[in-house]
Amino acid sequence: MKQYWLNNFAIDDFITSALKEDMYYGDITTDSVCANLVNPSFELYLTTRGDGVLCGKDVFNRVFKILCDDKVQIQFYFNDGDEIKKGDKIARITGDARFILTGERLALNFVQKMSGIATYTRKFQNKAQKYGAKVVDTRKNTPNFRLFEKYAVKVGGNFVHRFNLSDCVMLKDNHIALLGGSITNAVDAVRSVISHAHKIEVECDTKEQVIEALANNVDIIMLDNMPLELMSECVKIVNKQAIVEASGCVTLDNVEEIAKTGVDIISTSAIVTKAPTLDLAFDYIKN
Repeated sequence: MKQYWLNNFAIDDFITSALKEDMYYGDITTDSVCANLVNPSFELYLTTRGDGVLCGKDVFNRVFKILCDDKVQIQFYFNDGDEIKKGDKIARITGDARFILTGERLALNFVQKMSGIATYTRKFQNKAQKYGAKVVDTRKNTPNFRLFEKYAVKVGGNFVHRFNLSDCVMLKDNHIALLGGSITNAVDAVRSVISHAHKIEVECDTKEQVIEALANNVDIIMLDNMPLELMSECVKIVNKQAIVEASGCVTLDNVEEIAKTGVDIISTSAIVTKAPTLDLAFDYIKN
């Protein structure tokens, strides 16, 4: 997965920007403490204080690579996607204390947030997959952190929706309202402009809208905030003629019931926006 998602050229600008934000004029605490030390060295473990799914190993490494090239060495004992347990030693970090202490918080911020998302998303997918449904994320992402969040969703075992606005057409209620409330007019408008390679998705609130979207041969029909009984009825109406996506107010408590309706896709922002951070820490190795 790494070669397609977290190429250095894709993530280095984000990491560099974060380093500038955190230490543009230096780290006055570490710089002062180490000012009179000759070749200060440090050894620490990256440990977990809770159970979860590791994610962000390569980003963690990249923070120190950009910060100090090869002055910090990191040995990971787990890979992205591995389950980790409270108390596990995740990695050993050795090298120049100045750079370890300066890069510590930023590296942790990345791996904690990404591991939290991977951990939470796996819980959703474990509940839905037994019914053949895929849980996917949305575009409700943290600005400038989307690549990392979507990667974490994949590592957790879930799937991704469109990455950005140019990936596919999604006709939502406001787009349709702009053309007089007609799904047919909205679909005709986009088909006259878009590439043959783009899919068309339509958001539907009612059974009548589902029937109209189906008549226009759209690729994906989103059932937005529908009651479970109506959702099941619409799945039968579509009858595999389009991909059926359920969205709106999806939680860990109701995702299994939604999956039981027979929908193909369940999209939710919760797997990113509601994911708790996994508590990871640097523990000093005492000599």
